[in-house]
Amino acid sequence: MTLYPQLIIDTLKNVRYPGSGQDIVSAGILEDDIRIAGNKVSFSLLLKPNDPFAKSLVKACEQTILTFIDKEIDIKGNISIKTITPTVTEKEKPLKNVKNIIAVASGKGGVGKSTVSANLAIALAQKGYKVGLLDADIFGPSIPKMFAIEDARPTAIEIDGRQLMKPIEQYGIKILSIGFFVDPDNAIIWRGGMASNALKQLITEADWGELDYFIIDMPPGTSDIHLTLVQLLQITGSVVVSTPQEVALADARKGIQMFTTDKINVPILGLVENMAWFTPAELPENKYFIFGKDGVKNLAAKMNTTLLAQIPIVQSICESGDYGAPAALNEISLTGLAFKALAENVISEIEKLKNK
Repeated sequence: MTLYPQLIIDTLKNVRYPGSGQDIVSAGILEDDIRIAGNKVSFSLLLKPNDPFAKSLVKACEQTILTFIDKEIDIKGNISIKTITPTVTEKEKPLKNVKNIIAVASGKGGVGKSTVSANLAIALAQKGYKVGLLDADIFGPSIPKMFAIEDARPTAIEIDGRQLMKPIEQYGIKILSIGFFVDPDNAIIWRGGMASNALKQLITEADWGELDYFIIDMPPGTSDIHLTLVQLLQITGSVVVSTPQEVALADARKGIQMFTTDKINVPILGLVENMAWFTPAELPENKYFIFGKDGVKNLAAKMNTTLLAQIPIVQSICESGDYGAPAALNEISLTGLAFKALAENVISEIEKLKNK
């Protein structure tokens, strides 16, 4: 087979950049430096510094050429990465058309932070606000499942000469998650820098448009990802989620302290006590405090912050998340009313901040 540059270019149109879904030729990622020497093919890819998709993109290019042209081509190890400097427009303040940015965080995993994020977003949207939701939990993205959009793939849209990701819309909310770009059956093994850069792309290279509220479902714990987000964005305030038991409260204190340090300095809007009590569906008036009583409520008082909501454990709240229809969609249910109150209290606390 005779090899020539246009054949390589046409073949590489089958390779798509994970961050936008656009093919690498149209996106300008393929550099105009294709070299062919007998059976050896080499070229470069133009990417931003520390692009988290660089290695996977190189492998995709190699495999595409070997599959679609000839398996005997000498291509492996011959694709180089050239870094490009962001343009002035890309350095502008991200999310400049967003009025309020809310970080939903927790000191530890398993306390229902993503459930609170999803239902808070829905409760705000039900009040008529324009809402965006970013699943920033890089290593355990669960928002796609909660919204029944696991198979969704964001498309690319051109705005002012830039190729941007178009968020998936569900229940009136614009949503992006790293879960849209990775295999849900495989563990994500990234260093902190790669994870941070992936999040930056989801924020700065997406068409979020005008929003009243932008909810960030943060990773659990305290890490450099949290630092990256607060340095990149002007976060209006944070919501810290915990369950009532002491081991969770100890980590919640760390979460509060993280946001209030000089390095981060993000206002605490308040605390959410999740799994506050168990209420059986057949006995809606009964409350069983299986994880302890008022642990987060007492912590809020000690930390001089607001208790935004106490969310009970009801079997339907777990099922609704698994089925992709968060509990807040049912506004008159026990949990629906709790999340409605949460949204109202968040709005109230933000107004207090702005009036200080």
